Amino acid sequence: MSNTHGKFIWCELMTPDPDAAAKFYGSVVGWTSSKMPAADQPEYTIFEANGVRVAGMMPFPAELEGQGIPPNWTGYVAVDNVDQSARDFAANGGTVRRQPADIPGIGRFAVVADPDGAVLCIMTPLPMENPPPELPFDTPGHVGWRELYANDGAKAFDFYSKLFGWTKDQDFDMGPMGVYHIFAEHGKQTGGMMTRPPEVKMAFWSYYFTVPALDAAIERTNAGGGKIVNGPMEVPGGWVCQAVDPQGAYFCLSAGKR
Repeated sequence: MSNTHGKFIWCELMTPDPDAAAKFYGSVVGWTSSKMPAADQPEYTIFEANGVRVAGMMPFPAELEGQGIPPNWTGYVAVDNVDQSARDFAANGGTVRRQPADIPGIGRFAVVADPDGAVLCIMTPLPMENPPPELPFDTPGHVGWRELYANDGAKAFDFYSKLFGWTKDQDFDMGPMGVYHIFAEHGKQTGGMMTRPPEVKMAFWSYYFTVPALDAAIERTNAGGGKIVNGPMEVPGGWVCQAVDPQGAYFCLSAGKR
């Protein structure tokens, strides 16, 4: 297992209105955006924070319409061999939603789901001449945290630990809400998992975008047509909230101060 296997490397939005979404996230998170034309493929948008590529966006695929899948953010995890990792997901109770395929000039990827149905993309990226710098998780504009609502948080951790090599950083007792399992990738604290409460109807991954101050970002979210669905809440190290964008994609914000 290499020192990149199990590492979150990208975050991607599928939305029915990329232009409107680019304007919204540019205001809320502070991203700049640029188009990346691809031959025989839908136009792809790159989000940058202070000149560093942090996320991407694509039009919602026509083949997914009518399947009950909302606009959404999906994370990409690097693996040493995407074909083998896809087989490992299936062998351990998960599913392969899209078989491994090549993205010219980028790498080979697959869409997978864990045994609870939470979806991720896995990718074996091609070597990069100038990889983006490693920045602290609290750097504004970057994906600062990943969070899984699972049917059973402890079982989910065991699953991902086996497939990605993630390790237990610490367990945080949230009282009536249960235990929050904080995990690390190659020794770096990266995200958390918890058993979903009854009001959360399905298992899913969510992504926190770091902003300088939470209240101002909430105001920008509301002004741009988004909606805060939970928070603001104080957590160890700062403040967070959960929201949906104007097209219906769920996202989260985090900041060190209100």
